[in-house]
Amino acid sequence: MSASLFENFDLKGLSLKNRTVMAPMTRCRAAEGDVPTELMATYYAQRSTAGLIVSEGTPVSPRAHGYLWTPGIYTQQQIEGWKKVTTAVHDAGGKIFLQIWHVGRISHTSILPDDSSPEGPTSELSDETVCFAFDDEGNPGNVATSQPQALDEAGIKRVKEEFVQAAVNAIKAGMDGVEIHGANGYLFDQFINPVINTRKDQYGGSLENRCRFLLEVVEAVGNKIGFDKTGVRISPNGRFNAIPEDPQLENTFVYLCSQLDKLKIAYLHINDQATFGNPAIPDGLLAVLRKAFSGNIIVCGGYNAERAQQALQEGIADLVAFGVPYLANPDLPARLENGWPLTEADQDTFYGGDKHGYTDYPYYSE
Repeated sequence: MSASLFENFDLKGLSLKNRTVMAPMTRCRAAEGDVPTELMATYYAQRSTAGLIVSEGTPVSPRAHGYLWTPGIYTQQQIEGWKKVTTAVHDAGGKIFLQIWHVGRISHTSILPDDSSPEGPTSELSDETVCFAFDDEGNPGNVATSQPQALDEAGIKRVKEEFVQAAVNAIKAGMDGVEIHGANGYLFDQFINPVINTRKDQYGGSLENRCRFLLEVVEAVGNKIGFDKTGVRISPNGRFNAIPEDPQLENTFVYLCSQLDKLKIAYLHINDQATFGNPAIPDGLLAVLRKAFSGNIIVCGGYNAERAQQALQEGIADLVAFGVPYLANPDLPARLENGWPLTEADQDTFYGGDKHGYTDYPYYSE
């Protein structure tokens, strides 16, 4: 019997009511202190129709931020705020992983502690990237990223510890697991890319060295909270946040996926950035990565019901994530299954604001 998007699924012992996943999406609606709010709890509970929710990217420390009003997971207040979210989601019959995040060089001094510099694999500035921070007049908006400083090995050790503590905090907050954000041009993606990462130490140069940081973090997190509660997101061939083309693309990601396979993580989440207007994952690469990684795979990026079913039936994926469609359609699985029309999301309300364009999208009604 072919796999169906609408049947239940066992994710390393976590029972999911269907194979749809709500993809992680930044919404910039945290309260002062980057604390999750009751409004956020409502938003996620409404979308508990998904088999699995992956939360918006959640910085692991004050220095991990790259955008205003993104919720953190490093203070007790933030943990208490996320408890409201997990309680609401679980009461609605949903399951949720927290995406834990460090933006690397994609940040600005105005939103970092003591006006410090962003941290990345090197001190090279990308002149093509912006982040959501304060401009010279103190107004929020998209501003050019600041000059980064290269993480030394002590800094890398600190960041690893911050990810482990963030994962522990997520479990304390009631999360069913965590997803380590290794995609979309943020910290780990910067280390993985051979054009950006020109380091000469054990975290740069060779393929093994470039993947070392992410793999060490995954192993440390898995050892602490359980590999069955640890997922990883990657974006092969992604160019978001000025990631250059990887001349060793297939070798890089086959190696990374094969190493993650050995760790027996909960899932691998593969994001195709073609819907961002970036190059797609090359034809055939998903099948190659499927051979390298034998565990659960989530695919994401421009899927509709038909493409999702095809990915499941071909065995390329075990679950399919939906991003923008979930913003305006909290009952997305029912709409896909029944062929009901989808509401179009209001792009003006994607980042920041109140309940408008956030929790006021209705379920389908004839």
